[in-house]
Amino acid sequence: MNFISFFIMFLGTFGTTEIVVIVLLALLLFGGKKIPELMRGLGTGLKEFKKASEEKSSESEEE
Repeated sequence: MNFISFFIMFLGTFGTTEIVVIVLLALLLFGGKKIPELMRGLGTGLKEFKKASEEKSSESEEE
């Protein structure tokens, strides 16, 4: 079993109650003002990762 299928299987076990509890814990830990900053940083990181992976795949296609 590879990592991705294990990760999807793990996420499939979350129900509505668990997601609500996780969101409430995140609000308590980080506060309402900090969460948008964290999500913005996460989005920027994902965008940079996607860009780098596309550049890497285009470099390997050229060779």
